[in-house]
Amino acid sequence: MAKIIPFKAVRPTRDKVSLVTSRSYDEYSPGELASQLDFNPFSFLHVLNPAYANQQKAGLEKRFKLVAQKYRDFKEENIFLKEEQPVFFLYEIETKNQTFTGIIAGTTLEDYRNNVIKKHEDTLQYRVELFKDYLHQTGFNTEPVLITYPDNPEISAWIVEKKKANSLYEFSTTRREKHQLWKIDDSKEIAWLQDQFTTVGNLYIADGHHRSASAELLYQQDKNSGNENLNYFMSFLIAETNVKIYEFNRIIRDLNGHSKENFLDLLAANFWIANKEQELWKPTKKFEFGMYLDGEFYCLTLKNQHDFTSVLEQLDAQILYTQVLEPILGIEDLRNDERIDYIPGKQSIITIKEVIDEGEFEVGFMLFPTAISEIKELADNNLIMPPKSTYIDPKFRSGLVVYEL
Repeated sequence: MAKIIPFKAVRPTRDKVSLVTSRSYDEYSPGELASQLDFNPFSFLHVLNPAYANQQKAGLEKRFKLVAQKYRDFKEENIFLKEEQPVFFLYEIETKNQTFTGIIAGTTLEDYRNNVIKKHEDTLQYRVELFKDYLHQTGFNTEPVLITYPDNPEISAWIVEKKKANSLYEFSTTRREKHQLWKIDDSKEIAWLQDQFTTVGNLYIADGHHRSASAELLYQQDKNSGNENLNYFMSFLIAETNVKIYEFNRIIRDLNGHSKENFLDLLAANFWIANKEQELWKPTKKFEFGMYLDGEFYCLTLKNQHDFTSVLEQLDAQILYTQVLEPILGIEDLRNDERIDYIPGKQSIITIKEVIDEGEFEVGFMLFPTAISEIKELADNNLIMPPKSTYIDPKFRSGLVVYEL
């Protein structure tokens, strides 16, 4: 039984929302970032990178304090406003290929601890502690945890009706995405939504494992402060059939001392190999793997597809690791080995071909996307996916909704 709560959100004023909101900070190239910071005084990137104007080199603690000050400046300059009463939001992102619609709400750390909110990814402790310190120093978060819930006909019907009303915001971005936000402030509607989520069963973290873990660590650090807001973290709740799961493809710098011929012979022990030559080929089903090597594409099909005892063992990313990356290419640490890098499946496989043709990498592997059912089964069995197994849309706009701690 999941609990969601409304909260007194902070958000941009209607006239500035398209100027304020931004993509995640690390998605910008240096040139894009400089352009935004030089020519858009309202961009939330100024809050995230407050030392830019003075080209300051600040330590982490000082930088976090500068973020907090810049955020206060935005509020004092009436770029942001704060809701007078706790609210939910309905948020929709319309891209060229898909529309994503979900509910922005607070979710509870109690549900997180009790595994009502389930996880499927491991976290890096230094990243969890770093973001905990960021939250502690800045006092706000604008990156919700993306959480899926089992499809619910009543909630789906409510969303359809809610979208017929005038939205609070409607704006487009330079990436040709359309964004709309509806405020839910009616007490009866809020209570109804809360009741609905008590019946949906478990919630599943799709993206944001580090953010939720940091919220829990912050609570443990500051729980004696009496601050009720620490009991919750902001989430974007979306029906599980409405998320888009992409694979993370792998590129490797060398063949671990093997010749091309020897490498193919070693692969043939566990895979049927078909040379696709110049065809831009990628997997079409589970247990298939694409490979680009020496100017040619290959289809690798796993021979023994039934010798598994758990959902983790039969996960394509795990198969590639246990059958190829570790035993043949000598890559044991998928997070930290500098010989491996990752390319999201949203990018064309031409990108893989180009980086390998340039010579910095020698071989690339393309995977078939993980199914939501596999993610849920892993979470239900307390199993952890290999690093960089999924790239999940939608992505939330920074600065659109702020949860103050």
